[in-house]
Amino acid sequence: MAKADPPLALAKVDATAETKIAEKYGIQGFPTLFFFKGGNKLEYTGGRTKDAIVEWVTKKSGPPSLEATCDVLKSKVESSKFVLTYFGGEDETLYVDAHIPLANENDKITFVNVADEACAKSYGAAAPGAVFFRKFEETTVVYTGEPTKDALLTFVKPLMVPTVFEFSEEQVEPIFGQQQPLIVLFRTGKDTDAAFMKTFEDAAKANKGKMLFSYSDISSGIQEKLAEFMGVKSESLPILKAILPADMKKFDCETKPADLTVDIISKFVTDVLGGTIKPSLKSDPIPENNDGPVTVVVGEEFEKIVMDKTKDVLVKYYAPWCGHCKKLAPIWDELGEAFKDNSNIVIAKFDATTNEADGVNIRGYPTLKFYPKDNKDGVDYSGERDLESFKKWLADNAPTLKEGGAASHDEL
Repeated sequence: MAKADPPLALAKVDATAETKIAEKYGIQGFPTLFFFKGGNKLEYTGGRTKDAIVEWVTKKSGPPSLEATCDVLKSKVESSKFVLTYFGGEDETLYVDAHIPLANENDKITFVNVADEACAKSYGAAAPGAVFFRKFEETTVVYTGEPTKDALLTFVKPLMVPTVFEFSEEQVEPIFGQQQPLIVLFRTGKDTDAAFMKTFEDAAKANKGKMLFSYSDISSGIQEKLAEFMGVKSESLPILKAILPADMKKFDCETKPADLTVDIISKFVTDVLGGTIKPSLKSDPIPENNDGPVTVVVGEEFEKIVMDKTKDVLVKYYAPWCGHCKKLAPIWDELGEAFKDNSNIVIAKFDATTNEADGVNIRGYPTLKFYPKDNKDGVDYSGERDLESFKKWLADNAPTLKEGGAASHDEL
């Protein structure tokens, strides 16, 4: 950043010592990154690598697209990870409706515009036209799509990662930030030269632009976190899985990697994108004995127990390590005892760290949701978290109790 013209400053503040500054800017976690331009504070939204920070700050320091000569373009291509260049006049639709709108939104790409038609031809493009430059595989890719921002974005997104790549911190933003569908081959280092890796690479080329293709170990760092999220354990390796980041749905490929073919992988991709196979969900084993006052719900039995249209079900979604969950646990047990003789009311608990259910997305613990027999979409519990408040709330909201009238309320 110091080599920029003019130089760009990089600063750091110890917020534990400079408490007035920390309070002024509402610092609540570390590290927090802000960018100041003309005295105005902007949230930093880029990646956490050197290249990502430099590219983001450089982009925010100047116009959305740099007007350049062919020589300047060449230097930008050499110094930047990704460059999207528009060739032609600034009154063309591709520039006005696609290039500039995308440049205003995207912080991961360096945007350049060049009026020189001869320069465009040297890169195999016309004017008006666009070319995407990158550092790997096909380094110069000419755009041939419609002159719209969405079409241009669809073109560049899959080009920002290799055809096949090892999953790392660097790919978190292109996958989850940009919500690009991903297929992952989980394996160990000893599988590097396995025949199925070559099959996987061939399938990636055959399906380029449909899904991203990645491989991953499960032993450390971000790869271990991905494996945990995808429900992959060491004894199940190697295994092929897919994820749709837009709704965090995960899918298992039934075929073992040793038996994979390009056609089998291609069909898996098509089925995942087409919604013709069911997502895979994490689940603890079904309890051998589930006769306690609080019903234990695991992923495999969520549909059977919670979605039972003959019963009203109140579910506590919890995490074993959650302090508030531990505090609520004895009260929840008492609530279960209060309704243990009522077969129409189910007081349940669901460990959301080891179980998943379709359509359930828990963001905090504990989360309490009520699934009355006439509304299995579920409603949030809105009362206080003590025994009498739970009982009163159920009396007012549970159809099976309201059907019984005042007598049922008095019995509580």
